[in-house]
Amino acid sequence: MATLISLGCVGALKTCDKCGVMEVPYPLSTNENCGDPRYKIYCNNHVLEFVSAEKSIYRILSINPNKNTFVISPPDIRSDTCQSSDLMVGGLRLDDDIPFSISTRNTVMLLHCAENILLSPLNCSSSSLCRKFEEGNACKNALCCTYLKDASMNQHKIRVRVGGCTAYTSVVDLNPKDPPSSWNYGIELQWLPVLQ
Repeated sequence: MATLISLGCVGALKTCDKCGVMEVPYPLSTNENCGDPRYKIYCNNHVLEFVSAEKSIYRILSINPNKNTFVISPPDIRSDTCQSSDLMVGGLRLDDDIPFSISTRNTVMLLHCAENILLSPLNCSSSSLCRKFEEGNACKNALCCTYLKDASMNQHKIRVRVGGCTAYTSVVDLNPKDPPSSWNYGIELQWLPVLQ
C-alpha cells in the first residue's frame, strides 16, 4: 500500500495544477514541483504565458497535448505606425537551448516592409495572402510578404526590424479560401516529446 501511495505522489508531481481554466499537461511546467523544468511556462493571474529569449511575454491561447503543441498570441500591432509590440527586441526568438520550436503549420505575414525584402524568396506579390490581412490604417497599402514556416527556415525566430519589416502576424493552418475574420491567428509552438 505504501508503494502505491509513493508512486501516486511521484505521478502527481508531473502534472501541474490548472492555470485558470487551462490544463497544463506534462512535460510543461509552471513551477519546480511539476512537469519538466526545461519546459517552463508561466501562470500569471490565471493566464498561461510563454516568455521568449528576449523576455517578451506571449499569452498561451491553447494547448494540444496529443500533438505536443501550444498556440501563443501574435504580438499586438500599433495601428498608427504598423509596428509589432515586440519590434524593439526584433520579434519572436526562442532560446536554442529549450525544447520548443515554431511549428510548420504557421503562415507568417510580414507587414510594413522595406523594398529590400523583394530580394528574398518570400511571396511579396499582389496575390500574397498578407494582402487579404488588414491591421489598422498604417499597414494598409504597404509592402507585405507571406511565407509558410518550414524546415528550411530557422525554426526559432520570426524577425522584424526597422529598415526591414516592422510588424508580423501568424495564422495556424490557414485556409486561403476563408475570409481573414475566420483565420486562426496565433503562433503554434511545438515541444519535443519526453518519456514520463
